[in-house]
Amino acid sequence: MMKLRYFLPFLALSATLRTTAAEPPRLVVQIVVSSMRAEDLNRYADNFSDEGFLRLVRGGTFYPESHYDYLHTSTPVSLATLTTGANPSVHGIVAERWIDYVNNNVVELIKDRSAMGIDCDAGIGDCSPRNLVAPTLGESLQQSSPKSLVATVALDPASAVVAGGYTRNVFWMDAPRANWITSSFYAETLPVWARKYNLSREILGYIPFAWELKYPRERYRNSQSTVIDLNKPEHLRRKRHRLTSVEPEKPAPNVPSGIERMLYTPSGNAVTLAFAKQLLTQMRLGKDTAPDLLNICLDAPRRIAESYGPESIEVEDMYYRLDEELAQFLNYLYAQIAPEEVVVVLTSDHGTSPSYDAGIVERDRFNAAQFQVIVNSFLCAQHGPGEWVVDYEDNNLYLNHTLIYNKGLDLAAIQNEAATFAMQFRGVSHALSSTAMRSSYFGSGYGEKMQNSFYPRRSGDVVVNLMPGCIEERPDVRSKSGSMYGYDTTVPLVLYGGGIPARRVGRSVDMTSVAPTLAYLLDIPEPAASEGTVLEEFRK
Repeated sequence: MMKLRYFLPFLALSATLRTTAAEPPRLVVQIVVSSMRAEDLNRYADNFSDEGFLRLVRGGTFYPESHYDYLHTSTPVSLATLTTGANPSVHGIVAERWIDYVNNNVVELIKDRSAMGIDCDAGIGDCSPRNLVAPTLGESLQQSSPKSLVATVALDPASAVVAGGYTRNVFWMDAPRANWITSSFYAETLPVWARKYNLSREILGYIPFAWELKYPRERYRNSQSTVIDLNKPEHLRRKRHRLTSVEPEKPAPNVPSGIERMLYTPSGNAVTLAFAKQLLTQMRLGKDTAPDLLNICLDAPRRIAESYGPESIEVEDMYYRLDEELAQFLNYLYAQIAPEEVVVVLTSDHGTSPSYDAGIVERDRFNAAQFQVIVNSFLCAQHGPGEWVVDYEDNNLYLNHTLIYNKGLDLAAIQNEAATFAMQFRGVSHALSSTAMRSSYFGSGYGEKMQNSFYPRRSGDVVVNLMPGCIEERPDVRSKSGSMYGYDTTVPLVLYGGGIPARRVGRSVDMTSVAPTLAYLLDIPEPAASEGTVLEEFRK
């Protein structure tokens, strides 16, 4: 008791001391584990080593209750928030696809016909950040410190392009060939070292013939499991089963075959971190006085969670293997640069929904195609035949403005009609029209979260919010992100190293604070569109 009595005043005193290093870190490494829920670090902690996740959680400033305050919590949307410090209503990324109201054509977030993939088949890497409207942390760093280097790696091109923004050294995986590539927007050719790495075919060593559990089955908390033998014929390759014999077997998830299958296993994390090590060494990140930034987006956890569900043994085993890979990466990092000169950020772009077949009772799913047909039929009944609905993408329903204007109808009235009718559809919890979000202010609740996701030039005429636990119906998906509910919006956040003290902060923090906080630590201006504030624990 006496020890505790003297220790508490010391904690109170230390909380008032300066909490950041006097000099900016030489390197910031931002690791984004896609679909990692807030509770995952605690749920699986008993089987974690001391050198991976727990090294960061115990040794850094840990915010277990960080959240995204908007509806569209999908990967590109939330990565944009992480890198710009802004909500979608400001940074403009509302989905991977949206409709151009002028011609009713689909616009893809990163697709750019003027850019060509480097060292890949035609059409594979035609990507650029030209649809990004808000500057990123990396851009702010290079504008403030021209000698600084920024590098980004991810399996998915959308993750890499959004996280990297208009900086150079952005790489992603050409999955069919298992090569790391970039596009002509970023470079005329791949760096020599990257081409040599691809030619070495080292990546093929990560392809598993079978996904076997890391630990004995009795050490696992999750109950759903799938046997995946990657070396058997397709019809024998996967069998869905549960640990208790009284529960019925479920159909196997649909995951790709061949080399691409690796990206739906823990090997997807391993190959990403292996290439991140190459970036560290070959680019000599953190080796001079100009601070550098390395973005690492781990997309495999999202693919695994979507395919098998967060309740699965596959997801649990993935975390145990990622813990080992993370430990190896951190040891490699600190062999290159002293821990006090590096700030490591660990967080997630979003969580993920409960599996639609979690337990025994099947959960509702939202049929987007049916929704479009029914809304279109309703508008036909009200205003005559026509193609009133153009498309539906990620909670956004797009109407045919040309048809509405040609019939001399009021756009706002049609939007409100469609929104009111949408509320009657199974699985829909809320629906707001574009007009309502343009003309009203929602200061709290679901309206605020939907408004924070609304970007007028790209969002739909009607934005819908689904019921808790309800996801869009897709044959290859058991779980999905993209809602305003806690299982999607609440994520962990850890800042470690660079003089940052070990502490657990219980208050809820907004994820728009990450970019301005890192800018503060780097002693550079915040990204121009940033809405967040520097986390109070880091202010001098």
